[in-house]
Amino acid sequence: MRATSRTVAALAAALVLTACGNGGDGGDGQDDSAGSTCAEQLSVQFGPANAAPATGDTGNVPVTVTNRSGDECVLDGLPAVEFDAGSTMISVAPDESVPATKKALAKEASTSFTLTYVRGEGGGTKSLPVTSVKLRLPGASEPHSFKWSYGDVALKSDGQSPDASVTGFQQSGD
Repeated sequence: MRATSRTVAALAAALVLTACGNGGDGGDGQDDSAGSTCAEQLSVQFGPANAAPATGDTGNVPVTVTNRSGDECVLDGLPAVEFDAGSTMISVAPDESVPATKKALAKEASTSFTLTYVRGEGGGTKSLPVTSVKLRLPGASEPHSFKWSYGDVALKSDGQSPDASVTGFQQSGD
């Protein structure tokens, strides 16, 4: 099962980035660097999570994005998230209440978004055995990949869509 058309649509909607500068020092440690002019200067940290402890519980994974460039960087759109379950890649839908907006990040400023999921029954037919997550920032040519260690993700009643959502960019820090 491959959600190609949905994946392409979600990624296309999220790939607009403007008003970015050059320079910066890249990421550090747990951070991962993005792959386009401005996005290359953004570091991404995945977690730590408020993990769902049992089947049917909801978990939240915060994702922090920091501008490591010497100039302002503007994120225009929503982050795109995909669950990787081996031979299956499935897009996570944005939260229905979140409009795509522009988020200006000053030098060294941060923003965040949250991946919310419902834990599935391990090995069950109504869950997705996620092994990693791919995050794509607006304007990035390459996704950031992170190991998923929070158990299976429940599927919605359609049996194909993950019971998960991603928020838009939120204010972080000062």
